[in-house]
Amino acid sequence: MSFRNVLERLEKLPFQELWGRLGAAEVRRALSRQQLDEQDLLALLSPAAEPFLEEMARQANRLTRARFGHTMQLFTPIYVADFCVNRCTYCSFSADYDFPRKKLSMEQLRREAEAIAATGLRHVLVLTGESRRETPVSYLEEVIKTLREFFPSISIEVYPLHKDEYKQLIQAGADGLTLYQEVYHRDTYSELHVKGPKRNYMNRLDAPEQGCLAGFRTVNIGALLGMYHWRQEAFFTGIHARYLQDRYPECEISLSAPRFRPYLGSFDPTSHVSDKSLVQTILAYRLFMPRSGITLSTRERADLRDRLVHLGITKMSAGVSTEVGGHTVGGGTPQFDISDERGVEEITRMLSGNGIQPVYKDWECLV
Repeated sequence: MSFRNVLERLEKLPFQELWGRLGAAEVRRALSRQQLDEQDLLALLSPAAEPFLEEMARQANRLTRARFGHTMQLFTPIYVADFCVNRCTYCSFSADYDFPRKKLSMEQLRREAEAIAATGLRHVLVLTGESRRETPVSYLEEVIKTLREFFPSISIEVYPLHKDEYKQLIQAGADGLTLYQEVYHRDTYSELHVKGPKRNYMNRLDAPEQGCLAGFRTVNIGALLGMYHWRQEAFFTGIHARYLQDRYPECEISLSAPRFRPYLGSFDPTSHVSDKSLVQTILAYRLFMPRSGITLSTRERADLRDRLVHLGITKMSAGVSTEVGGHTVGGGTPQFDISDERGVEEITRMLSGNGIQPVYKDWECLV
C-alpha cells in the first residue's frame, strides 16, 4: 500500500459535479465533527463553504492555539546552488534559461550562515536546483555538516532522493524534509515538466514517504496553487498529508499552501487563486489536520501574512532571499520574486504586536 493507490482511487471522482452538489448541510456536518474524513474535506473546500469562512476561522484559531499555543516558528531558506537539469515552465532555475549558475563553496556557505545566524534564527531550509552532477548527495552532506556549526535544526528542499540517501543526510544533521508535488493533476504535471528527471511524476510522489521511512523528524508537503484548479489541488494535498500522518505517526507532517509568483520566464498560470481562496484552503487544512504545522511563505504580501497569523499558521519565513548566496554574495538569479521583504526583526515586531511569541529555535538535533 502506498499513496499511489489512494491517488488512483480518488482521481476518478467527478470533482466539478461534487463541488456543485455539496451544500450547506455537508459543510455544517464537517464543522460539527472532531475527526474529519474525505467527504468533509471536499465540503470545506467547496463553494458552499464560502459563507462559513468566519466560523471556519474561529475553529481554526481555537484548534491552533490549543495545540501550538500563541507561538510562531520562524525560519529562512538558504539557497546553495541553482544548477538544474529540468525544463519546467514556471521556474527561473529551469535549464531553458541562460544565466551564470552558482554553487556555494563551504567558505561562502559559512559566511552566508553567519549572516543568517546573526539575525537570531536557528532554523534554515536548504534549497538547490535539481542536478545530481553539480549538487550530489556528498555535496549536500557537506553543506549540512557545515550548517550544523550554526543551526540546531536544518531542513532540506532538494531533488527527490531514496530512503538510504535521506538517511545519509539525516546522519549528517538534517531533521526536516520539504518536497512539493507542485501539481497533483497528472496531465498538467506532464505539461509543466517538459524534460528532465522531474518529469517522473511517481518518483516525486513517492519521495515524501521515502523521507518518512528514512526517519526525518518533520516532512512538509504542498502543491503550488495556480497550476491547476485550486480546490482539487488542495484536496489532494490534504489527503496526501493525512495518509502520511496516519501511516507514520512518529513523523510530524506539515502542509504549505504556496501560490505562484513571478519569475524569470513568462508562464501564466491557468487557475487564479484569490486571497479568499487561499484563506479557505488554509482553514480547510487546519480543520482537516488539527495537529499538523502549516507554513506561510514570503510569496504572500506583508499585509495578508499579518492577517493570517491567527488562522492556523504555525511557521513563517523571514528575511528571505531566493537567490544563491542572497544574504552575502548577491547578484544571482532569484528562483521567484518574493512579496514580503521584511527582515527577522520586523516580522518579530509584527508577531509580538499580535500577541504571538516568535520561536527562533524549537528543536536541537543531537547528531
